Amino acid sequence: MGRIYIVGTADTKGDELAFLAGRVAAAGGNPLIVDVGTRAATVPVDIAAATVAAHHPEGSGAVLGGDDRGAAVAAMGEAFRRFVLGRIDIDGVVGIGGGGGTSIVTAGMRALPLGVPKLMVSTLASGDTAPFVDVSDIAMLPAVTDMAGLNRISRDVLARAAGAVVGMAKAPRLAVEDKPAIGLTMFGVTTPCVTAVADRLRADFDCLVFHATGTGGRTMEKLVDSGLVTGVVDVTTTEVCDLLVGGVLSAGDDRLGAVARTGVPLVASAGALDMVNFWAFETVPERFGERTLYRHNPNVTLMRTTAEECRAIGAWIGGRLNRCDGPVRFLIPEGGVSALDAPGRPFYDPAADAALFAALEETVRPTADRRVIRLPHHINDPAFATALAETFLSIAA
Repeated sequence: MGRIYIVGTADTKGDELAFLAGRVAAAGGNPLIVDVGTRAATVPVDIAAATVAAHHPEGSGAVLGGDDRGAAVAAMGEAFRRFVLGRIDIDGVVGIGGGGGTSIVTAGMRALPLGVPKLMVSTLASGDTAPFVDVSDIAMLPAVTDMAGLNRISRDVLARAAGAVVGMAKAPRLAVEDKPAIGLTMFGVTTPCVTAVADRLRADFDCLVFHATGTGGRTMEKLVDSGLVTGVVDVTTTEVCDLLVGGVLSAGDDRLGAVARTGVPLVASAGALDMVNFWAFETVPERFGERTLYRHNPNVTLMRTTAEECRAIGAWIGGRLNRCDGPVRFLIPEGGVSALDAPGRPFYDPAADAALFAALEETVRPTADRRVIRLPHHINDPAFATALAETFLSIAA
């Protein structure tokens, strides 16, 4: 085994770091304590804070010695991120912290490859962890009590954390598929289509399906940028609706950016471009009170996009496709873009769909490698799934 990095602010969490190191050793791990504090450590450490701080692009002076704690925390987070990128002996990382420590440690964790065990014991782990986890595979464990000295609760939590990170580090890595990996995007309302596409392509590709909930789109983009995903069947581009209209599941304005940067083969479609996502019904902004709303479940409310919004969405996607120099095909399902967009269903709106499709065709600049193709099928029709799969095979060969 390599080392289990035990990371925290040794100026305020020294006893906890020392205890955790002892429990990691008792569990069979090889602990290494890394201090990311901004004041003098209260216990012996293996890697001093000054060593970590020296990795900041402006030197350790940008991290240590100042009076602005917020600035120091941000600077140490950047220094720790750069520090871990240069280490070759990390078998796992376990961090401890409150607000500042969690921010610092997870900044480094997010820089590590997927699959490297990452466990953050934090007083913030039972709240909104998205800023800390982002699109990485960080596991977060609530500290239960504040980390202000060891007690019967914190000892037990830290002991379990030690066992968990050592167990993860010792677990054998599974063999990697020898088939190239591709990304597919899915929502509940496009599941029949994406399932059929994946079934058709699985013989030739390792199919990674991402839930188009904002995080899913950003994760897929990150994997494309890293070279781990070598092609995309972006059936469900719905995150663009939330970006432009103000829903809660936006993937940000870099959606489709990784495809443009890398030139990987792309087959895309208009999956769930008929909807914007909000949480429970009472959370829908008041300005949307007169719109067509659908209670997907007690926690999620969907809003039908209007023709005007669809025109903007189509133009935005078309503009992104124009930046792609690799092989690109966008398949339009003229019969409807989701399970809710069909005759008799609550989001059936042929005029809005027509505005979407027209905007896509008007915006995309066709080339030999970039084409928009209309098909007379609903997105969940088996014939449409077949067309998506066959089109991807034709451009990925």
